[in-house]
Amino acid sequence: MSFPNIHHSTCTVIPPHLQRRLAEHGDEEAREIVAATLHHTAQIASERAATLLQPPRAIRSRPKLRLVFDALQTTTLTARLVATERTFTIDDVEAKEAFDGSGAVFDFYAKVFNRNSIDDRGMSLISTVHYGKSFDNAMWNGRQMIYGDGDGKIFTRFTGDIDVIGHEMSHGVTQADAGLGYQGQTGALNEHLSDASGIMIKQYWLALTAAESDWLIGKGVLGPAVHGIAIRSMKAPGTAYDDPLLGRDPQPAHMRDYVHSAEDNGGVHINSGILNFAFYLFSIAVGGYSWMVPGSIWNAVRRTRLFPQAGFQDFANATVIVAGELYGVGGQVQMALVAAWAEVGLFVAVGVPKGGGGNPMRSPKWRTRPAEAHV
Repeated sequence: MSFPNIHHSTCTVIPPHLQRRLAEHGDEEAREIVAATLHHTAQIASERAATLLQPPRAIRSRPKLRLVFDALQTTTLTARLVATERTFTIDDVEAKEAFDGSGAVFDFYAKVFNRNSIDDRGMSLISTVHYGKSFDNAMWNGRQMIYGDGDGKIFTRFTGDIDVIGHEMSHGVTQADAGLGYQGQTGALNEHLSDASGIMIKQYWLALTAAESDWLIGKGVLGPAVHGIAIRSMKAPGTAYDDPLLGRDPQPAHMRDYVHSAEDNGGVHINSGILNFAFYLFSIAVGGYSWMVPGSIWNAVRRTRLFPQAGFQDFANATVIVAGELYGVGGQVQMALVAAWAEVGLFVAVGVPKGGGGNPMRSPKWRTRPAEAHV
């Protein structure tokens, strides 16, 4: 059996290195599921490219508006409307979870960061569940969420984890605010911002402090046949799973172990572990709720300090600058952040000029329009 090219540039819950493992080591059923999933992913990516040619529409501020469609295991995203803001009873579990999850993401950004939906312009929150017959993934396609059902053995339903929903929808926030690319360090930074957002949304949803959180992304996604606890661990990168079929979690926690790979757009889902670990260390050092001090810094950097090709050092520099601006230069918060970055091999001097690493950190007006909507 031949498989579609899995070195795609789309952002999905299940990253390419896991799909490759399934293709190489899975049974016939698993390989067929991978082939179908990759085929559908390529189709969605093609549709995404066409929408990028259209200019963005100005949307007036408006209250939360959620729509959930059932694809009826086809590839028609709007096959049947099953949930709206006026729907009081939702019988389908996946539809209810998608509806509640998108609402939780909206509420988090509105209440914590005073943001008006994903694009900050009142964007409707659209989700499609039961996509495809063998779609073993979930994704943000630049306009909405798309959920497959999972195979029930290797991966379960993708609507059950609020951090997964928050992660994917936060790609839309990064798309709107920073227009980050999706290759190499820039792509790994893009993935990290979604992981950091996803874990904050879960912690906010469950009212957990940084110390109380499990710091796991996709805890409920792995099926009963897999030996593992999640897709990623932010507090212990490289320990989320160790399975004969999926292999061992390849995420590093330090720059000395940075993975150089031609796969997964230069290892964007792998090397994000370095930044994830720094965010965890900083959140634990500061204490309390991660969305308050760490979240305020990360949000400010994403909104105003990034440029489309920003790398790890650029991001670390910018967070330290913002920490000084918000909480005092040389203060406890800024120094805790400097220490967290040093722990993962990224060294930032207090008072580093804006645009460290030779790249200008300019105002949002300088940035170009987002070059890619991540799916």
